[in-house]
Amino acid sequence: MIWNEEYETLPREALDALQLKRLRDLADRVYGTVPFYRKKLDEAGYKAGDIRSLSDLSRLPFTTKTDLRDTYPFGLFAVPMERVVRIHASSGTTGKPTVVGYTRRDIDTWAELMARTLSCGGTTKGDVVHNAYGYGLFTGGLGAHYGAERIGAAVIPVSGGNSKRQILLMQDFGSTILLSTPSYALNLAEVMAEEGVDPSALRLKCGLFGAEPWTEAMRREIEKKLKISALDIYGLSEVIGPGVASECLEEKNGLHIFEDHFLAEIIDPATGKALPYGEAGELVFTTVTKEAFPVIRYRTRDISRLIPNPCSCGRTHVRMERISGRTDDMLIIRGVNVFPSQIESVLISVEGVEPHYQLIVTREESLDVLEVQVEVNESIFTDEVKGLEGLARRVERDIKDLLGVSCKVKLVEPKSIQRSEGKARRVIDKRKI
Repeated sequence: MIWNEEYETLPREALDALQLKRLRDLADRVYGTVPFYRKKLDEAGYKAGDIRSLSDLSRLPFTTKTDLRDTYPFGLFAVPMERVVRIHASSGTTGKPTVVGYTRRDIDTWAELMARTLSCGGTTKGDVVHNAYGYGLFTGGLGAHYGAERIGAAVIPVSGGNSKRQILLMQDFGSTILLSTPSYALNLAEVMAEEGVDPSALRLKCGLFGAEPWTEAMRREIEKKLKISALDIYGLSEVIGPGVASECLEEKNGLHIFEDHFLAEIIDPATGKALPYGEAGELVFTTVTKEAFPVIRYRTRDISRLIPNPCSCGRTHVRMERISGRTDDMLIIRGVNVFPSQIESVLISVEGVEPHYQLIVTREESLDVLEVQVEVNESIFTDEVKGLEGLARRVERDIKDLLGVSCKVKLVEPKSIQRSEGKARRVIDKRKI
């Protein structure tokens, strides 16, 4: 099912012309309204009217997460605060969140994009959408919510957690579409099994899962255990939130990027050089319709490749391959971005522990588990057990307060974590995703 046939099935020539016009408008607009971009564009030698073809996009400067941190909180906003109607944020690398804003028109655009995404999964106004994405500063919950309402579907804004209650609501309310992280979908399936609930007796028919990496094997497991079709969706708060790209039911082979709103590139992460279709590299996005928080050539750090081949569903937009990894050390734990540097900033502030640590990530009962192993100093290690337990609980609490994600802290004896002459191995990811 296609939500907006006019734009989602545009012939390539018409789509290219629309992208070019919107790219020109974007470059001129941010030059005049965002001092950060004016400086970057001046340094790149940009002059008004320089964008004559889409290939000129590669002449524009990149934007990175560091730029968002350096201009915190509102330095990249392109409109006055009087026009901003929504602010979202996600965790940053140094404790400061990545802040994004939306005008009324941006919210309308976002609802349109999520309506397209949900339509990729066959959602109609007769459906009941069970939205288990997190609400609040995280973009997932509200982004999906508005898209479902745009379609006219009934939305259950249940957010995450309390799996038994979620299953009860699915049974009583007749949920037909499930929105969550893929790992939480498997957790729901396991709780159903424990509670003796047969997924076949539910009305669920499709799930749209994102916010964390997952594989074809995990898709098969979800589909088998929940008796539904499982689709991959993609988005990030810096670009808009969920609603950037989605698989379709017809093929489940690559995610359709909504190219009338986002220009996608693949670059060599080492050189920054744009790569042709089919080659794997770092995914870069330019937002050509965002008003409050437009970004030019935002480096996502996600590894993918672009697929230009036509899709049997009728959509003409380029597809992106499922994310295969990242170019940095970021982890995604239950939908939350976690950088080792964030953990380190907590540890450094706690007296009694050393800045020698490792993050061990496993998956238990389909949910991610983060264990932080950290050395204590000599004086603390000889302390009584009760004191060590209190120190571990404090570190766990401080990490939860900063990142919003729970972890288990294991205090280990001094000099027990392997040292490295090169880059320290901070992360051991044992998940099989």
